[in-house]
Amino acid sequence: MPKMKTHKATAKRVKLTSTGKVMRERAFGNHMLSKKSKSRKRNINTPAIVTGNVARNIKRALGVR
Repeated sequence: MPKMKTHKATAKRVKLTSTGKVMRERAFGNHMLSKKSKSRKRNINTPAIVTGNVARNIKRALGVR
């Protein structure tokens, strides 16, 4: 059976931690930042952990079991 191919678009958007969790960047941090509060911008700047069935699907797209 041939090797599993990595879904490159997914690989560019997420990364796996050493324990196998899926990390993603948060949205809404690119433009129109003057109207957003400092605390909101700080929260946008922190990565988020993907959980549940979505994380399982992402791992499958990356070729990780």
